[in-house]
Amino acid sequence: MTDPDARIAIAGVSHHTADVMALEAFRFGDEPGFLEAAGRRFRGVLLLQTCNRVEIMVEGDAGALRDFLAGQGRSGFFLLEGRDALRHLLSLAAGIESMIVGEDQIIGQLKKALADAESAGTAGSFLELCINKAVHVGIGVRRHTQINRGAVSVGSAAVLLAETELGTLEGRHILVVGSGEMGLLVAQALAAKQLTAIYVANRTFGRAVKLAEKIGGKAVRLNELYHYITLSDVVISCTSAPHPVIHRADLKEAMRARCWPVEGHPRPLILIDIAQPRDVEEGSGTIDGVHLFTIDDLREVNEQTMSTRRVEAERAAAFVNEELELFIRQLHRKSADDCIAALHTWAEAVRLRERDRALSRLGGADDRTAEVIDDLTRVLTKKILTDATASIRACAEEGDRGAAEALVQALTRGTTGAVSPVSKNTPE
Repeated sequence: MTDPDARIAIAGVSHHTADVMALEAFRFGDEPGFLEAAGRRFRGVLLLQTCNRVEIMVEGDAGALRDFLAGQGRSGFFLLEGRDALRHLLSLAAGIESMIVGEDQIIGQLKKALADAESAGTAGSFLELCINKAVHVGIGVRRHTQINRGAVSVGSAAVLLAETELGTLEGRHILVVGSGEMGLLVAQALAAKQLTAIYVANRTFGRAVKLAEKIGGKAVRLNELYHYITLSDVVISCTSAPHPVIHRADLKEAMRARCWPVEGHPRPLILIDIAQPRDVEEGSGTIDGVHLFTIDDLREVNEQTMSTRRVEAERAAAFVNEELELFIRQLHRKSADDCIAALHTWAEAVRLRERDRALSRLGGADDRTAEVIDDLTRVLTKKILTDATASIRACAEEGDRGAAEALVQALTRGTTGAVSPVSKNTPE
């Protein structure tokens, strides 16, 4: 009976140890292709990619995951397995591991990772169980603590960064590039400010219109992007494009149109790129007047807001630890099911054999007699196995696989076709 919590391994990089360039280098641009390749190696695979983390979860061995990622040209990643991997997953869903501690978006991101794996046929029942448990814990943490009270998302942290840089956003013009989930979070945070104008640009104009209508802003076509950059005090870019959407040469030209008549220097532009991979082309931060910020610069925002949630984070960690123990007991109990099923199959075979022997000895037994003997053997078998089944399951719950195996062997020893608790009847 293999330890069930040893069946999961997680590897990846996150904001804890990697900067924006390292995150970008580690990303997998072709997610379906990656899942297909990994699915040939592992029984279950999920890929979680957000603006500040890339993590791979597999049902399998940590060493095999390390070798697979090395074969994919990846290095410098953390690697967790078993109980540590499960604790990390639950903590992740709880918001404890997030750059902006307590943010809620991670729950939706985990659900999406599972849905993508299901579409690719790589989810597997075990990882599905783990992700569903993590989502349950994440929701429970937010219900039983105040970890997300006053918390900000990455999107609203970007707005707070802009406000810090300018002193106030009142009367400013702000352009949001991207109308996906992150664009919505940015726009919602901006809607609470006393802005003169909010522009929303997106490759699909219809989506820009929908978001602009929600916040009372103006939709902008992407081919008008640099014109509205010229008009704006702040640009926050958060598309899901696989390549830059703001190019250095075009941005430099737009900044010339922002020059002060007398000084010859452009009006300052706060440019915040929270996309992953990055939306702003390399080197754009050297353009005169451009003040470029990336996800790395949001760490300070988290430190500023974290102090108000530190106690709640500690309560959330305690909640996670309690749920982790319950989940591991559940996994242990579930791991015994196949072994117990095999034991009951063995017992049924013995029952039928001995019933038929008894009927043969009676010779010409009528239907009523045969029915009574069948019922008797069935009841005896069930009663004999009831306590044994409960004991095997209890041992498994406590992680005492040796005792569970000994119980099965004690019942089946010396019998042809005896059940082996470490045979193919046991889940890998």
